[in-house]
Amino acid sequence: MPDPLWRRALIACPLARRLDPERQQQLRRLAALFLARKRFHALAGAVLDDYWRLLIAMQACLPALQQGAASLRGWRDVLIYPGEFKVRRSHHDDRTGVVTAGDEVLAGEAWEHGPLVLSLADVQLDLEQPWDGYNVVVHEMAHKLDMLDGPPDGVPPLVEIPRRRWIVQFQQAYDRLVSMPADSCESPIDHYAMESASEYFAVVSELHYSQPALLRQAEPAIAGLLEAFYGRSPAEGCEPAGFCRAR
Repeated sequence: MPDPLWRRALIACPLARRLDPERQQQLRRLAALFLARKRFHALAGAVLDDYWRLLIAMQACLPALQQGAASLRGWRDVLIYPGEFKVRRSHHDDRTGVVTAGDEVLAGEAWEHGPLVLSLADVQLDLEQPWDGYNVVVHEMAHKLDMLDGPPDGVPPLVEIPRRRWIVQFQQAYDRLVSMPADSCESPIDHYAMESASEYFAVVSELHYSQPALLRQAEPAIAGLLEAFYGRSPAEGCEPAGFCRAR
């Protein structure tokens, strides 16, 4: 990885720029490994060059930094659309047996053993607004980490964190969010996290990297578990005072 390219990407990625020098070097090595192992595919007119591939790799490797190179295993392809993309979903109603299908507009998606899919426009927006509570690459990489040991359930492989403690604390926090009214602004956690335990984990992972103070205020136990899992957030001291988010 040429030094000028790395320095240019580091300037453009605030999350990486705020890491201490040792972790920056770890990130550089892991991003180089990511670029060597993964195949990027530009779709629907998206334009990718080495600079943008590196920026995506850097953000993808941030959640994997503490877990190491082994956490990048099990998949190979990165699909990049220029903007949001449509996915056809089927829903089976267990009560009636009726199957309905419809299009869902997404900014990112992660498949078990399959590709990481991203909107380049949303990646760029996250680089421009790093402390607003969102990061599509972090969100989808949290899903990838979650799926290292099977279907997504909000519990990634854990080494030094007791699994039972993780499950109990996350379940309690998830239940608190689900019990809130849909239009409530009492929590900074995006209501999209109510979709499932795996979405809750991905959404609070975004907050860990972009608004850790708000997460700590809302769910101190979850903030502590994520700091133990990911390491200290590079956003400490940078995020705004707070607001009610809506995805």
